[in-house]
Amino acid sequence: MIQSLKHTDPQIFSLIKAEAKRQKNVLEMIASENYTSHAVMEALGSVLTNKYSEGFPGKRYYQGNSIADEVEMLAQERAKHLFGVPYVNVQPLSGAPANSAVYFAVLKNGEKMMGLSLAMGGHITHGHKLGLSGRLFTSVHYELGKDALLDYDAIEKQVMQEKPQLLICGYTAYPREIDFKRFGEIADKAGCYLMADVSHITGLIVAGVHPSPVPYAHIVTTTTHKTLRGPRGAMILVTEKGLQKDPELPKKLETAIIPGLQGGPHDNQTAAIAVSLKEAATASFKKYGKQIVANAQALAAELQKQGFELVSGGTDNHLILLDLRNKKVNGRVAAIALEAAGIVLNYNGVPGDEMPPLFASGIRLGTPAITTRGLKEKDMKKIAEWYRLAVKEVEGMDLPSDDKVKRSTLFKEYKAAMLKNKKLPAIAKEVKAFCKKFPIE
Repeated sequence: MIQSLKHTDPQIFSLIKAEAKRQKNVLEMIASENYTSHAVMEALGSVLTNKYSEGFPGKRYYQGNSIADEVEMLAQERAKHLFGVPYVNVQPLSGAPANSAVYFAVLKNGEKMMGLSLAMGGHITHGHKLGLSGRLFTSVHYELGKDALLDYDAIEKQVMQEKPQLLICGYTAYPREIDFKRFGEIADKAGCYLMADVSHITGLIVAGVHPSPVPYAHIVTTTTHKTLRGPRGAMILVTEKGLQKDPELPKKLETAIIPGLQGGPHDNQTAAIAVSLKEAATASFKKYGKQIVANAQALAAELQKQGFELVSGGTDNHLILLDLRNKKVNGRVAAIALEAAGIVLNYNGVPGDEMPPLFASGIRLGTPAITTRGLKEKDMKKIAEWYRLAVKEVEGMDLPSDDKVKRSTLFKEYKAAMLKNKKLPAIAKEVKAFCKKFPIE
């Protein structure tokens, strides 16, 4: 007998309902989050959850995979068409496993990779010492210039000195356009692989509001749940340039995934990715991608008017990075205050940050989810004003970088003060009323 979740597990049912309510009543502005369509969620919660499909289409280790094969091949073909590449792997469970599969495929233990440092907006999977990539491979990092922009001449000089086997571009907290053509020229000059991790900007690339790395990179990795607006998952793309460098790349990547890193893929996730790829191929999605950037740039301008300091001075994509040191408030403190005011984002390191990651000096915010809800440029002025009011309530709540005990004590005091604050819940009430005008479909 099939029983509903409400009947089988009322606690989980209640928590899911509570989360749905939370998402409806706040401004979700975490740059790496979005709202999927009901069609994507329907595929994700389908009977494909029950199937085990270790291997690849036509080469499975289990029987009963004829339909799973069709699902995976459909996802592959849609991705190949959408991005203009000859090979796509849709099996990585998320972004970190996708990147790891690339490293296993193109690097030997101890060989060298180079990506942007985590402190400058790179990703932990791009060779950070605490991650798998930083432990198994030799990792060096390039940094941003003094203007918080990529310094391509300096990067080229460092690449030629270090001679990495793999160069990585694509970032987690970089608000500006990436010159993939220049990166391709640098990689070609050094004779190394170029991997573009475009997890954050994939939807913008599809929409034509950010250049594509496909003509210049050998390998492209991406998650599927950010600006692409799909389920949590990932893909690895091999370009024509990649096949020319190594025709065995697809085989090496498949071997890296199984038996290297994973067992069977999540067929329900693969189906949901296929749905999101079909949605991304529409004219309405292109319009959506353009609106993401328009909203981000409008919000950036309004925040600057409110006296906020923007890293690099603005944005070309979906995210904004605020340096709160001029407001004399810690980023983590500000993030808590903003959530209390109904605006959800994350604290984030900024270039030159002297604070530890758990108490970073900045906040990162993005416009993908609020754009999905239907907000436009005119709405950004109201959001910027709420930002100003919320941060004003915690202005002066800074934390020391060199005294761990004092930092912990002050942080507890600040949290207690925010719980007693009356103005933050008042802002949240306004935000909730505003959100009702933009219901989640």
